[in-house]
Amino acid sequence: MLSLPPITLRLRGWKLIDRVALAFLLLCSIALGAGCGLLFVYASDLPEIRALETYRPDVVTEVYADDGQLAGSFALQRRILMTYEQCPKVLYSAVTAIEDQHFEEHWGIDFPRMASAAFRNLVKRRITGGASTITMQLAGNLFLDRSDRSFRRKMQEILLALQIERRYTKPQIFTMYANQVYLAHGNYGFAAAAQFYFGKPVTDLKLQEAALLAGMVNGPKFSPLTNPELALNRRNLVLRRMEEEGKITPAEETATKKSPLGLHIQYPRNDLAPYFFEEIRKYLESTYGTEAVHERGLRVYTTLNIRLQRIANQSLRDGLHSYERRHGWKGNLPNVLRDNLGKLETYEDEDWRHAIEKGSYLTGLVLTVSDRDAIVKIGPYRGILSTNDFAWTGRKKPAELLRVGDLAQFSIQELRDNTVRVQLEQQPGPQSALLAIDNSTGEIKAMVGGYSFEDSKFNRATQALRQVGSSFKVYVYADALERGSTPFDTIVDLPFTTISGGQPYSPRNYDEKFEGTITLRRALAGSRNVPAVKLAEKVGINTVVDMAKRFGISTSLPPYLPLALGAADMKLLEHVSAFTVFPNDGIRIDPHMIRRVTSYDGALLEEAHPEVHDVLSPEVARTMTAMLEEVIQFGTGIQAKALGRPAAGKTGTTQDYTDAWFVGYTPQLTAGVWVGFDDKQISLGKKETGARTALPIWLEFMQGATAGTPVMDFTNVVPLEQQVGEHHVNVDTPDTAPTEDEPAAPKEKPPTPSPPAKTAAADTTGVSPRL
Repeated sequence: MLSLPPITLRLRGWKLIDRVALAFLLLCSIALGAGCGLLFVYASDLPEIRALETYRPDVVTEVYADDGQLAGSFALQRRILMTYEQCPKVLYSAVTAIEDQHFEEHWGIDFPRMASAAFRNLVKRRITGGASTITMQLAGNLFLDRSDRSFRRKMQEILLALQIERRYTKPQIFTMYANQVYLAHGNYGFAAAAQFYFGKPVTDLKLQEAALLAGMVNGPKFSPLTNPELALNRRNLVLRRMEEEGKITPAEETATKKSPLGLHIQYPRNDLAPYFFEEIRKYLESTYGTEAVHERGLRVYTTLNIRLQRIANQSLRDGLHSYERRHGWKGNLPNVLRDNLGKLETYEDEDWRHAIEKGSYLTGLVLTVSDRDAIVKIGPYRGILSTNDFAWTGRKKPAELLRVGDLAQFSIQELRDNTVRVQLEQQPGPQSALLAIDNSTGEIKAMVGGYSFEDSKFNRATQALRQVGSSFKVYVYADALERGSTPFDTIVDLPFTTISGGQPYSPRNYDEKFEGTITLRRALAGSRNVPAVKLAEKVGINTVVDMAKRFGISTSLPPYLPLALGAADMKLLEHVSAFTVFPNDGIRIDPHMIRRVTSYDGALLEEAHPEVHDVLSPEVARTMTAMLEEVIQFGTGIQAKALGRPAAGKTGTTQDYTDAWFVGYTPQLTAGVWVGFDDKQISLGKKETGARTALPIWLEFMQGATAGTPVMDFTNVVPLEQQVGEHHVNVDTPDTAPTEDEPAAPKEKPPTPSPPAKTAAADTTGVSPRL
């Protein structure tokens, strides 16, 4: 009996333990139930991870030139997809070192790092850093709002990461992450960022470049453009982590930390051919839809020739600035200080983001001005403006032109280290357009629709309707030749009056003179108005309209005699395409800009098969070429003779000098140039003819385009001078007599057609004869 109390005490002890164990189990059950409940709640609205199997991020639509070079792009998010094999080891090491040191070991969650981050945040009583693995970041980037810092979002991110790790390999996860991560300034993924920040493919990244990009994963605040010092510090932190992880040696870390950021920014501005690319974009969106163009990533192989496009850009700008220098200094410059645009020390002009190279026309900031010179800032360069650099203005001192803080236009004459030699320019008033087409294919090789796409997106090469002046005469003469006339037929260049639109019409020549009996070749080379009207009357103006339509002219052409002098609106694109008929032996191939379009994966969506039109007989086309060659040899286009190779073309100038044209061709290439103000009422100025204003632009372009190419003659074209012996005619003015520069059209206006032809009257009211 004495042993009973101990037994009782032992039983009571076990009862206490049972109660504690029961309570513990109950608490665990509650916690487990709550945890499962939370997991159920958080997981109930998670996205299906299977979606990743078909997921494809928005990618860039890439536009390629005729030689396969990447020339432009369209995208809402600038992204270039890369494979795991394309990722350089140095980039992989940099990213994992700074973002997820245990990426290869964990299964979506790095528990030691999470515990360390939680303790650190607890001690500092605020969130000082996270512990998201690369997989968790991928889950957040793809499926969640990462700006949400709530516990719910974190739990969902963990659950998604676990599922991703179960379904995909580490290389697959890293590749998805590398293509999805945002790296500031509209760049998604390391491949796009490598192109943007360094101008190179991701495979060519160096250690310091890879470290800089890896440091930017943490957020746009580490952009080297907006925060270069912060970006440099972050890059060096990445290098230190790489050294600590054994990815690089201490010596490599020390040497690389001393290197500068080394940026070579490539802004995706489609600067090379903005008007060309805009035409491409509009066509693609109308054909395939906006989403396909800006998100799905098409591959567009165009006809654009990069070399010719660059020459076209430069030629057009040179021509317009030459026009401005002829018309004197206008002044009225914007001023940084007066207009509160910034400070002299910190002002950065948008122009300075473009390439600064010899021949460029850029905005410069005037820093100092004296009676002897002025100092100008253009991006990182400084230039001294001396008297010779503004001699065209007629001023003797810089102070007569410029003030400190002025923003003026300058042309880059020479670059040396950090200095630049410049010439003072001014913003052109008129606009211009240039278009070049390959004769044998109809491919558009170069297109410039205006001086600046940023200032005006209106494409004057494809959209503008302008009167073409005497360049229209080619359709009159082609019609006459087809009906049996020859270049050696004679026509009388004397005053005459005829009836057009029911009223008397008396055309005049531009020089108010008459050459008497001349040949048709002389009449075209000298751009004589009276013979052109007589010829149109002889063949019939309606047949001339029909002939122009056969050449591909789709705009309205009023059937009245002033049409023979270019009194009708036309598009540069159609006019240039029509001229290709002559070097093509009478054949016209529809002009086009796209060779083929494929999906991002390479599936063919469309391929060019341009329509071919039989316009003229080969004999007529060759005769027209022989006649148009004489326009350059001794006619109104004689300046083009400086090209030094066989070429043919035609000038055009409208009344009051509102439009200036030159369209010409070699055996391989046809190009046309238009110059004028957008406001059709504004004149270019006296004597600003097609020969003086448009032809120099054409000549500069053609000189560059044909440089280094063999000289070729027009096939089967016999020069008219070699045929003279077969034709004996009596003329008052020799065929090869000098002609004056092509001035403006005659002063008189064509008659207004009388009723009852209301429609016809509306077509021709106020239309003036054009040269």
